[in-house]
Amino acid sequence: MSDTLVLAVPSKGRLMDQTANLFAGAGMTLRKVGSERGYRGEIAGLEGVDVTYVSASEIAALLAAGRAHIGITGEDLIREQIADAEERVTLLAPLGFGRADVVVAVPAAWIDVRRMADLESASIVFQRIHGRRLRVATKYTNLTRRFFAAKGVTGYRIVESLGATEGTPAAGAAELIVDITTTGTTLKANGLKVLEDGVILKSQAHLVASNAAPLSPAARSLQQALVTALSGVGDAASETEK
Repeated sequence: MSDTLVLAVPSKGRLMDQTANLFAGAGMTLRKVGSERGYRGEIAGLEGVDVTYVSASEIAALLAAGRAHIGITGEDLIREQIADAEERVTLLAPLGFGRADVVVAVPAAWIDVRRMADLESASIVFQRIHGRRLRVATKYTNLTRRFFAAKGVTGYRIVESLGATEGTPAAGAAELIVDITTTGTTLKANGLKVLEDGVILKSQAHLVASNAAPLSPAARSLQQALVTALSGVGDAASETEK
């Protein structure tokens, strides 16, 4: 068993910048090793931590498989990609950035559809008229299925979205969507509204530990030191998000 602690962090975009700010706020410098386009990194002055830069979605997979000990990624990705998340990983601390709600949004013109129960009623009428189920465009297929089942909504089928999900109803590719939103502005611009009880998850970036990755005493000590250092400074890293 290696004494090295494997830390997975976002490799690009705002999440990468905010993660760097998080470490800076804790008095640590997170940096890439070698090329700026490389995928290896380190924490300056802290031995025993192997930093790997990967996409936020890949981090969830690495943690679930035990190929990283600890990582920073969105709770939405953890819940979507890991069916047995409570067993595979431990959410150690919310970090105060990367905030986004996973929501069910329908056309604003559907004035009689305000709640999930209304959606089930509308799906029955829709199928009677059109001979098919309502189409839900989303990248969050697992979260959608679990949430709709919990709400008793059955008259739908999922259309996996590979692009701008919020534009699919206007394009005629779906009737409604499940997507992430921060302010709701983009949804409104596309003629959509969030159902009153349609917030599936209020997500943000978390410090997450793998339950599948074996930890030596030295690596466990390093992990605890990082958790302690980072847990109290998450809000400072959110400044670039405001």
